[in-house]
Amino acid sequence: MGDKNYGSKKLNANILVTAAGGIVGQGIIKCLKMANASNDGPVKYRITATDMNGQAAGLYRSDDGILVPPSSDPNFIDALIEIAIQQDIQAVFVGSDEELLIIGNSARRIEDETKAKVISCSPEVLMTSRDKWKTFEFLKSNNLPYAASSLPEDGGSFIQEHGFPLVVKPREGYGSLHFYLVNNKYELEYAISKIEKAGWRPLLQEYLSGSNIEFTSGVTIDRFGKYVLSSISIQKTIKSGQTYKALIDDFEDIRKASEEVALRLGARGAINIQARIKEGIPKTFEINPRFSATCPMRSAAGINEPDLVFRNAVLDEELKIDGYKRLLCMRYWNEVYIPYSTYEKTLSAGRVKDNDSFIISYF
Repeated sequence: MGDKNYGSKKLNANILVTAAGGIVGQGIIKCLKMANASNDGPVKYRITATDMNGQAAGLYRSDDGILVPPSSDPNFIDALIEIAIQQDIQAVFVGSDEELLIIGNSARRIEDETKAKVISCSPEVLMTSRDKWKTFEFLKSNNLPYAASSLPEDGGSFIQEHGFPLVVKPREGYGSLHFYLVNNKYELEYAISKIEKAGWRPLLQEYLSGSNIEFTSGVTIDRFGKYVLSSISIQKTIKSGQTYKALIDDFEDIRKASEEVALRLGARGAINIQARIKEGIPKTFEINPRFSATCPMRSAAGINEPDLVFRNAVLDEELKIDGYKRLLCMRYWNEVYIPYSTYEKTLSAGRVKDNDSFIISYF
């Protein structure tokens, strides 16, 4: 499907990216900057970044950085709306799991009171995907391959059927936070108690032991939920809950299975699907209804998901990308520096003033 013809001049767009201190928000910023640097992209993005913490690196690597209350604060949405009006924002990208439901549930209000489009799945999709038990029920009821799951009260029969080891994790969790691989009933009880003490609800899940290889697939769906804009699968090595190394290849069976999950779920825009292969079947065990922290890797491979979704959802472009580069990605730490006086001014003013951040090319 063809792009609109904007001629040689790029269209300017004002974008808001939240949670600029986290890996997801920073990944979105990286992708938008990659789109700016591309000779082929029709859009030039001006990026306003927000975060509750003045030590968020993304605040200083964007065109504008603004401090906002935490997402738990009653004034959080008001602050975003005020920024969207002042900055003439055209799209809001959500950069953290904590903000997904809060911004998603307020999307209509934000869109009614500003010119901005909230780039998010519907509250219904967010609720299903953010709760791993509801995710399991959705997959099972739609005859999609899944990792068998159980609530603790049915743990006895679940153990009889699947045996140990089992995975225990929070229904609402993300990353590796409170993830446990248990080998007996004592370890199971300990994991359940730790999750409950943290204020979350535990979930038991079969251990997909056929392979230690894990896949993350990024799927983007058009604004009406009718067709796949793009899909790309990554075989990942995990460290501290994040993708540390990644093989980007075709992985067609994984991609097609993820596309079906995204379409059946009713996703709009970006969604991220985690799977492992057991007995030759890609089994979905988790769905993240947002852009992934690995979206910069996907952009490097030729699928810039934030740019693609913005152009479809806001500019009404009918797009479809069918291929991408095969790559190996190896992540490493890097640093952003600012003079301490700049940090003090940011805290005092509530936004970045006289931005003089820098990165040293020493690796």
